[in-house]
Amino acid sequence: MILSAALAVVLVPVAVAPSASAESTAVRAYVDTRARDCAGSGSGCRPGIVVHHWHRRGAQARGVGWVYASREGVRSGTARWLVKKPGGTWKTGGSWKRANRVGSHAETSWGRDGHTGPKYPRGSKVCVEFRGLTTKACITLK
Repeated sequence: MILSAALAVVLVPVAVAPSASAESTAVRAYVDTRARDCAGSGSGCRPGIVVHHWHRRGAQARGVGWVYASREGVRSGTARWLVKKPGGTWKTGGSWKRANRVGSHAETSWGRDGHTGPKYPRGSKVCVEFRGLTTKACITLK
C-alpha cells in the first residue's frame, strides 16, 4: 500500500505534465532568415534587395519565400530577380515586374510569407536588377 502510494506520487506529475504541441515542434524545425543588401554608388540603395529564405534544420536546400527590390531616387521602374546556384549560371527567378513609387523610392516584390517558394542549394546567390541599371544588389543564401 505504501509502495503503491509512493509510486502514484511519482507517476502523477509525469502524466499531468504538458507535452510539446506538434505545431510548436514544427515551427522550431525551420530556420527563417531575412537577408538584405544595398548596391550602387551615392546615397541610398540603388538598388536594394531583401530576401526571406528558410530551411529545415540540418538541410542544405534553402527555400526562397519572397524577394523584395527597391531603388532610391526614382518614381518607377521595372525589376526582376535572378538566381545562381554554386557553380551554375544565372537563371531568372521572377519575371520583369513594374516597381511603383513609395515615397522617395520605387519598390516591388515576388512571392509570399510562409515556407513556400522555390528551393536552391546553400550558397546560391540571389540578385535583383532594374531594367537600364547595370548594378545588381545580391545576397547569398547561407
